[in-house]
Amino acid sequence: MNVFEAIKDRRSIRRFAKSGIPEEMTERLIDALIWAPSAGNLQARKFYFISDPEVQSALASAALDQSFIAKAPLVVVGCTDDRIVDRYGRRGVELYTIQDVSCSIMCMMLAAHEMGLGTVWTGAFHEDIVAEILCLPGSFRPVAIVPVGWPGEKPSVPGRISRDIAVVRMGGQKK
Repeated sequence: MNVFEAIKDRRSIRRFAKSGIPEEMTERLIDALIWAPSAGNLQARKFYFISDPEVQSALASAALDQSFIAKAPLVVVGCTDDRIVDRYGRRGVELYTIQDVSCSIMCMMLAAHEMGLGTVWTGAFHEDIVAEILCLPGSFRPVAIVPVGWPGEKPSVPGRISRDIAVVRMGGQKK
């Protein structure tokens, strides 16, 4: 599968089969996360891989009772690390770290899709409760909860806005 196929074919999966994920696949997911680009290559991010059902259940509760989180064999929580402030100041904390985690999570989601795994980006959750559940240090901020597992569904293709609405071309490029 090429990257563009993966981008167009990937779907948000909220139902997972009961099967576990082999360790070598988990290692590939980790590689996808850590090889993503980051601001100044500071890699100001941390990822928690959670397979403990009690912790997953607590995360599902903190995520506005999105029960599918507790039903995935693996849950990845992407966190920023605001120690980047020493190099980039507030902009680093308020933007660059979030971009770093976002880029890493997308790389991981595409790698998961290529391996036949399903994922869904979950952004609706109480940050303070997730931080407490995971005993996060004060410099970490949770930005995304991503359940990962074998798809138990095949969602239809969602519509997309037109290119003319999504993109503004400026300069010498022709339409």
